[in-house]
Amino acid sequence: MVEKKKKRKYIFVVGGVMSGVGKGITASSIGRIIKSRGFCVTAIKVDPYINVDAGTMNPTEHGEVFVLDDGDETDQDMGNYERFLDVSLSRENYMTTGRVYQSVINKERNLKYKGKCVEVVPHIPLEIISRIEKASKKDDADVTIVEVGGTVGEYQNILFLEAARMMKIKKPNDVLFVLVSYVPIPSKVGEMKTKPTQYASRTLNSAGIQADIIVARSERELDDIRKEKIARSCSVDKNSVISAPDVESIYHVPLNFEKYGLSNTILKKLDLRAKKKDFGKWEEFTNNIENAKKEIKIAIVGKYFSSGDFVLSDAYISVIEAIKHSSFKNGLKPKIAWLNSEKYEIDKEMLKELKNYDGIVVPGGFGTRGIEGKIFVAQYCRENKIPYLGLCYGMQIAVIEYARNVLKLQDVHSAEMKEDAKYKVIDILPEQKKKLENKDYGGSMRLGLFETKVNKETQAYNAYKKEIIKERHRHRYEVNPEYIEQLEEAGLVFSGKSPDGKLMEIVELPKNKHPFYLATQFHPEFLSRPLSTHPIFDAFIKNSTK
Repeated sequence: MVEKKKKRKYIFVVGGVMSGVGKGITASSIGRIIKSRGFCVTAIKVDPYINVDAGTMNPTEHGEVFVLDDGDETDQDMGNYERFLDVSLSRENYMTTGRVYQSVINKERNLKYKGKCVEVVPHIPLEIISRIEKASKKDDADVTIVEVGGTVGEYQNILFLEAARMMKIKKPNDVLFVLVSYVPIPSKVGEMKTKPTQYASRTLNSAGIQADIIVARSERELDDIRKEKIARSCSVDKNSVISAPDVESIYHVPLNFEKYGLSNTILKKLDLRAKKKDFGKWEEFTNNIENAKKEIKIAIVGKYFSSGDFVLSDAYISVIEAIKHSSFKNGLKPKIAWLNSEKYEIDKEMLKELKNYDGIVVPGGFGTRGIEGKIFVAQYCRENKIPYLGLCYGMQIAVIEYARNVLKLQDVHSAEMKEDAKYKVIDILPEQKKKLENKDYGGSMRLGLFETKVNKETQAYNAYKKEIIKERHRHRYEVNPEYIEQLEEAGLVFSGKSPDGKLMEIVELPKNKHPFYLATQFHPEFLSRPLSTHPIFDAFIKNSTK
């Protein structure tokens, strides 16, 4: 008997009017509601950058670099997809202009085009289509959500829109377009204006694409008059204009979409037979958000917050969301503050403000800027018994601080920050030295999922409740093995190590010395999800409330 071939469906999510309108959350939320109807869903992010991946991008300009199990360095929206869909994605689910062009050029060099003249059109769009279909097949998806980065009308993403247009022509009943647009309410006008959305729709039309559904982002809910106006001007039916007002939490967006029957609209347009709705666990999670009354104050001490006159918290978005997940799980309402580590280098007296918080997080990062301030923070938290969670860079800082102030070693640092330091308690991984010598920077760190063996009778083991764990990494430097014995004799506990015992993965202070002082070389925030919170963040939040 021949197995029936699955008819795969595709939903392209594009943005209009301005960047940052919420395409990623819209794509993630659509994925959530379709999955809740019983369908297998996957997601793909398209970034219109020449960069091959997101690993070399500046966090203050682009936001967080999100790392997948296979080590691919991606856009932060991949984190949204994983959190909303509760899945682990791979490099097949992420593409950039650079990655697509690189693939086409490599194929041309290898005679894969059999002597044809290779052109931007059609070969680049065909490569894009091939990648979309490959990811869909790999994940065995009924529905694949494809978010196209940028805004319609930009030169950078036109080839991705061309690929989407070609797919629509080939599979007219299997491809759907969602335009996410912004509907402003100018304060001096006092009226919701739909004209920017009309222009965005027509700009999309100029690329040969007609939106099937328009998600209208705004401060407030759309009224019927604006819905009718958008529907009439943009050639969609009124029920396909979905209001997306500001909400308390991004996790309310899927349920807000369902209030307008979006899953039914999508399934009908894609000719998919509706299945039973199951929003039980998601509703339970959002109820926890609404019912959380007791506040927990957490400060994130970083250096990637400043962007002109504004604060860019996107640089640490996975950390922020992981704190929220575990807080809501424990019935707590998180109040998160962003503290710039550089100010503590100017005035150490300001460290006293750390006592105003229930817990302190020092996240990952690179470079020397603000590092002394972070070391001061680690010392202050250790000496004043303030719950401390260090992530990657935050673990290295905790080790440097301990060597300086407990071992009393002079001229202690990381080789990354001070190559000529007398005591390099943090040094480069041996396999990384040659890479740096050859200036092999892109995608060459210790990346992706690795095993860690957790020692029993430690805070880490109490959190995980198992001896072997797997976590995602992104670093070149590690605790120098030459100093481990000294550090352990001085009371520092390396509670997690690589299975061969060579790499230090988790460090902590015993419970009888500190309520919670723990740091990881890996990034636990990348595996925290609303419906499956991370054990390390759970432990941090619980111990920060005592």
